[in-house]
Amino acid sequence: MGLGILKDGKWVSDRQQEDSQGKFLRPSTTFRNQITADGSSEFKAEPGRYHLYISWACPWAHRTAIMRQLKGLQDVISMSVVAAEIHDNSWEFSDEPGSIPDTVNGTEYLWQVYLKADPNYSGRVTVPILWDTQTGTIVNNESREIIRMLDTEFNVFAKQDVNFYPEHLQKVIDKTIDAIYQPINNGVYRAGFATTQSAYDEAVTELFDALDHWEQVLGKQRYLCGEQITEADWCMFTTLFRFDAVYYVHFKCNLRRIVDYSNLWNYLKDLYQQPGVKETCNLDHIKRHYYKSHPNVNPTGIVPKGPIIDFDAPHNRDQLRAAMEV
Repeated sequence: MGLGILKDGKWVSDRQQEDSQGKFLRPSTTFRNQITADGSSEFKAEPGRYHLYISWACPWAHRTAIMRQLKGLQDVISMSVVAAEIHDNSWEFSDEPGSIPDTVNGTEYLWQVYLKADPNYSGRVTVPILWDTQTGTIVNNESREIIRMLDTEFNVFAKQDVNFYPEHLQKVIDKTIDAIYQPINNGVYRAGFATTQSAYDEAVTELFDALDHWEQVLGKQRYLCGEQITEADWCMFTTLFRFDAVYYVHFKCNLRRIVDYSNLWNYLKDLYQQPGVKETCNLDHIKRHYYKSHPNVNPTGIVPKGPIIDFDAPHNRDQLRAAMEV
């Protein structure tokens, strides 16, 4: 996620992200190499070799931070965090609370990291980025592939013995991640950045049709793919966590709040309360980023005080499992 673009190695502050019909266009990721545990690729899983660049505000980057945390890879893969707000130079590093400087490349702006990987790079500057300190390049900037690598390729170094991509669920996990991507994960952006009524109507309708569907699914099982947490849940979590505080108002996704859905709301609290997750959740960065970085959506840059959301409130998902076991 990011605004602005590099053209032949030159930074251009360009915020246009829609097609001729006013539909939001998400840029494709360009670095798609793979880290492997066995060294079958150019990039072997090794402690201390890789560095993760994220934003606490960005849901795509947030999912990689969660996976790093839950696997216990904090001492294996170092991390930098950009400042909350985006201005003309896009993502930047600062000394504000929550930001972590670029200790690997010493850059001031994230686009400079892209130029270190490719001095002639053309494309969007987005987080997350998985950087290889050994070869001095970007391995991957596709969040879905990064969480898969963190989940499966670093197990020998991980402090936590958890697996969010178990073999017997792999097909349904991949299918579920595909199913939630366009209408939900990307759907909030399609609604929020739409510049025509028809584009907005299409996106917001698909979004709430999908939320309604998963509300029904979660009435029958505890998690998206069954009775255990998988990568699909973390892909859903980062969108749901931001929904009521940002997407409901800022992106006009206001048919219903997540707290209005009994199953989705309790499911969200269940995931948030998993050990280590709340440490990756920074609502201050999230709200300041969205409300102050999108002048075409919120010209005044005013950040709302609310809503008050108690993610630590008790949830009822344990009762669902108990009922199913009877």
